[in-house]
Amino acid sequence: MNRSRVLPARLLGHTNGGGRAEVLYLFPEPSSDDTFRAMVRPGRKLKVGAVVTLGDHERCRVLEVHPDGARTMKFEGHTNVLELLQRIGHLPLPPYIDRADGPLDRERYQTIYAREPGSVAAPTAGLHFTTALLDRIRERGAAVQEIMLHVGPGTFARVDVDDIADHRVAPEKIFVPEETAEAYARARGLGHRVIAVGTTTVRTLESVARDHRLSPGPGETDLVIRPGHPFRAVDALVTNFHLPKSSLLFLVAAFAGREAVLSAYAEAVRAGYRFYSYGDAMFIQ
Repeated sequence: MNRSRVLPARLLGHTNGGGRAEVLYLFPEPSSDDTFRAMVRPGRKLKVGAVVTLGDHERCRVLEVHPDGARTMKFEGHTNVLELLQRIGHLPLPPYIDRADGPLDRERYQTIYAREPGSVAAPTAGLHFTTALLDRIRERGAAVQEIMLHVGPGTFARVDVDDIADHRVAPEKIFVPEETAEAYARARGLGHRVIAVGTTTVRTLESVARDHRLSPGPGETDLVIRPGHPFRAVDALVTNFHLPKSSLLFLVAAFAGREAVLSAYAEAVRAGYRFYSYGDAMFIQ
């Protein structure tokens, strides 16, 4: 399971000219707690040197524009970004949820085992698990282990290339605990299945699996799993129903097969299943 926690990463404010501005915090820049990487709106106005006022009076300046459109931003005056997010940030609900976030979303848009803040979207397959359900799973003899992948906006970015081999996802931070690597090795040695909760867990495990072992510790992954991927680490998958033209749908099709996925999605539409983040899930084996 992916224990990453969603940050209230959406910051609302205005430009010097009084126009509305939005800043989506992505991750801190190294060795600084007041400088960070972000996606912004409106991008055409927020060039190097532009200043955005967030909340009532917190001002941050654009220091650099990166090739992917992200900005490096720095607060004027020493401000701890993570503390500021908790104080004035909003949960970055997906754009297809056509409402503002509310107090309930701060808990509903988190898994029950979320601990390490850093994601801008929830690893939503985990939203289906309750404490009671996890207890029942353990009682059945399964070992429940955790990894961490901080979800960035690239995971959900629309695929706009003609050849899916050309699609790229920006690197995301991952961490595999030593105890998870040890449990994985035991499971493989006993011939047990490894069941991934969510596509982020699949991408993490597949990124660090070598010769029936996982490489523990921190790292990054930009792995895009496409049909034809030789799965090494995962035998079964719990996952939600994903947006069309997304890399997540590539992954599911790679795991289950294109025709099986099309059939499952057709049945979900026919039966009125709910799709996407707050929707239903399926178990693929």
